[in-house]
Amino acid sequence: MRNKTKILILASILLAGCTTDPLQESPDATGGPEQTAAAKICNTSDDAVRGTLIAKFNDEAIPSLEQAAAKYAATRAAITRSGIVDVDEILADLHVTSFERVFPDAGEHEARTRAAGLHKWYVLHFDEEQDLDEAAERLAAVAEIQTVQYSTERQMTFDGKAYPFRESPHGETRSLIRSDFNDPNLFWQWHYINNADQAVATTARVGADVNVAEAWKLTGGDPRVIVAIVDEGVKYTHPDLAANMWTNPSPSPEYGNQDIHGWNFVENGPVTWGKFEVGADGKKTGDTGHGTHVAGTVAAVNNNGLGVAGVAGGTGNNDGVRLMSCQIFSGKTQSTDLSVSRAIKYAADHGASIIQCSYGYEGANISSDRAYEQMAPMEVEAIRYFISQNNCPALEGGLAIYSAGNESRSFSSYPGGYRDCISVTAIGPDGLPAPYTCYGPGCNIAAPGGETSGLSGGEKAGVLSTLCSEVSDTDYGYLQGTSMSCPHVSGVAALGLSYALAKGKRFTREEFISMLLTSVNDIDSQLEGTKTSSGKLNLENYRGKMGTGLVDAYQLLMQIEGTPCLKVRTGKLELITLTKHFGGSAQNLTYTSVEVSAADMQKLGMEAAPKMYNGQLMIKCTKPGVAHVTVKAIAGGNRPGSETVMGGIKISKEFAVIARETGAENGGWL
Repeated sequence: MRNKTKILILASILLAGCTTDPLQESPDATGGPEQTAAAKICNTSDDAVRGTLIAKFNDEAIPSLEQAAAKYAATRAAITRSGIVDVDEILADLHVTSFERVFPDAGEHEARTRAAGLHKWYVLHFDEEQDLDEAAERLAAVAEIQTVQYSTERQMTFDGKAYPFRESPHGETRSLIRSDFNDPNLFWQWHYINNADQAVATTARVGADVNVAEAWKLTGGDPRVIVAIVDEGVKYTHPDLAANMWTNPSPSPEYGNQDIHGWNFVENGPVTWGKFEVGADGKKTGDTGHGTHVAGTVAAVNNNGLGVAGVAGGTGNNDGVRLMSCQIFSGKTQSTDLSVSRAIKYAADHGASIIQCSYGYEGANISSDRAYEQMAPMEVEAIRYFISQNNCPALEGGLAIYSAGNESRSFSSYPGGYRDCISVTAIGPDGLPAPYTCYGPGCNIAAPGGETSGLSGGEKAGVLSTLCSEVSDTDYGYLQGTSMSCPHVSGVAALGLSYALAKGKRFTREEFISMLLTSVNDIDSQLEGTKTSSGKLNLENYRGKMGTGLVDAYQLLMQIEGTPCLKVRTGKLELITLTKHFGGSAQNLTYTSVEVSAADMQKLGMEAAPKMYNGQLMIKCTKPGVAHVTVKAIAGGNRPGSETVMGGIKISKEFAVIARETGAENGGWL
């Protein structure tokens, strides 16, 4: 019977995944009488937590459930019954120890919680010796129950090995570091500022980074932007993180008033980060420092004379974005549907505008949005709830940013591949796909993820960030994975929101995502031949499949500011048509000058000043970097009008020039 049920469930999931319209609901999706019990079970018990089931009730059941909860509340006893006869018979047989809402009463946010239907989800905890499949089948047969879901596990998306940071000699390119920040190990963070240092990798490429140094000259962050780290617990006492940790202005009695910097949703307690066991072989298993590492990439404190920098860690004036620890891994305990969904809901209700999520269904063959909605409906509803909240004055809605996965598959892992999420692929310091990265459908944008094996620099080719000395013997170290590329995009997005706040601008979620995904540098033009790194990669397989390109923080700020970006290829004389910016008759305008500072010319290696030719900007850069140019013209004649002379009007446009070794064939237009 049990195996037959599993087959039926799997068949229904696969059929759902083949639906042409991902928004189309089946006629019985609300739990009507025509829906079979098997169809109500949305996933399988593979990798499920024993002694736990999740159920979504229909509207008619809610009054009975809440009346029963009120009776138990009066006695302060654990709730073990529902007030629904058919359900309570099952709860008794299962020896249920608790029966409660997945998402507790949200106080001031309860109305919107109910509007989203999240109050209908309940979790049952019972004897682990009970047959899990049989229990699910019995619950699914109850008319008042709409959906039954096993609480399955999630995994972190990295290779599991941290390399402690040790100071070592570097090449002769230190003078090329393009930041005034005084963080001593910023030089080794090639993923921010890539100078092609040979100690990192002999194949390292200048500009294979997120171009954040120029962005830092405009903004370093803003405390009003909160990024929730949905991961292992963040070491909130870390000397390079403490100043940027979110502090709850109103700790909740529901959490014992101990949710100061977030909450541990695995163990239902305060945030932890140093739980591990040492085996007979001396190896540690348990916490890895993963959440702390990810947090450091987003917002380690900048310009504090200590350790490393973070993408949106501020300028040293307590102006970094804030980090909220929503812990879903603890020690050797994996994350589940339950802890993940609760963490995302908490982030939404406590002011986060970005959730940074380096976890996923590793190994799961989910290849459509419909299949994901079918298999993890509670998580989907939690994500939708999060992205619907307006927690940042610069953004209408929230951003869910996920790693694409480390299984080298030709499609993104979920949840990252879901249409409401941003999925991030990974490159190495050579600007090429990392051998582990997923790619293809569902993947939206690329960022540095590192390669700690396969390249000449060893661990130095990984991503350097904060770690926990309790488990890594040092406060800093290297990791690799799409887990490491994902927080770069989260940090860039947080930096963009910070700049929007400074400029007094507000964007819809769709507008901001469009700007983020088009603030990129080219990858595809490099994807020819093969790459040898822990095996041989056919680079052509990745062409057009790494997302829109390599994320560029400076470009995003320029888009927010409204300054057009012109992308040019170094070493090549470029002719860039300006019709888009000066109108359809751009070639007929009288151009009076192209202004660029001597410092910017030197920075980009311009041997001659740019000029206009037939309505096109003629420019040649020999060095990668960014600069500003101003093009001036006269509209309506060849000279300005005056009291005595009929003429035209002076017009001017400012552009940001971004020079890289590669560029789009069309001159860089997005």
